[in-house]
Amino acid sequence: MRTPFTGVGTALVTPFTKSGQLDEAAVRRLGRRQIDAGVHFLCPCGTTGENPTLTDVERLRIVEILVDEANGNVPILAGAGGYDTKELIHLGGELAKAGASGFLSVTPYYNKPTQEGLYQHYRAFAESTELPIVVYNVPGRTGVNVEVPTLARLAQIPNIVGVKEASGNVSQMCEVLAAVPGDFLVLSGDDGLTLPLMAVGGRGIISVAGNEIPAEMVQMVEAAERNDFRAARAVHARIFPLMSINFIESNPVPVKAAMAAMGLVEEVYRLPMVSPKAQSKDRILKVLKDLGLLKAALV
Repeated sequence: MRTPFTGVGTALVTPFTKSGQLDEAAVRRLGRRQIDAGVHFLCPCGTTGENPTLTDVERLRIVEILVDEANGNVPILAGAGGYDTKELIHLGGELAKAGASGFLSVTPYYNKPTQEGLYQHYRAFAESTELPIVVYNVPGRTGVNVEVPTLARLAQIPNIVGVKEASGNVSQMCEVLAAVPGDFLVLSGDDGLTLPLMAVGGRGIISVAGNEIPAEMVQMVEAAERNDFRAARAVHARIFPLMSINFIESNPVPVKAAMAAMGLVEEVYRLPMVSPKAQSKDRILKVLKDLGLLKAALV
């Protein structure tokens, strides 16, 4: 049985206008595209959403738009993390007022807390809200890994309900599954590792590729949920080149370039993110063409 924040949650890009402002119409349009494709929840304002360059006003507006567009049909797991616990607690309160259903909370970065510091950080955040929290473990970006014993402690806090595991360490993911309660959600943070993780008990993916191919990601994950791994592997094999090319340069640069080529967004980033190199863009376009995803004018 699927519960909130299982299945496919798309880590949404943040669309900007050519002048660099938040493109509210595109936020709504992208949200509707996701919902119509059958995704199970939306995850705005995370890494893929260029969170570090968003203002709090923009974060709140994005959540408000998606809550309105979802109209209760899918939950909104809003990105809410950072290296200042007090500031995070304030942001969480504002996002809750905007209608967020829960929080995807990346580990503190740069100040590199100890494991005890991580535990106290998340405990303080959890005590400040009644909404569910999914821990986001991505040591390649933050410089700190949520170790298995720490995550097992966090899993005892009632409203810390899961983890987005983006360590890339399948052995660690297996250890997590063995250490946490059965109802604690272990979600993949890497599209390409979704099926391996689900095969050993993971509950889905917070997906980058879902921006480009939401229906295909849903098809793959729902097949795995009903233990039809033969069908899931067939989808995985077909879309794996896209899942891989999305990380040819730092996320979200490739996925945003791809979506621009698909006619979904303007290819506008906020510094320090910039357009991909010409060689990278050529490779992205080839994958899109092979999968039939390019606009007709670009084929």
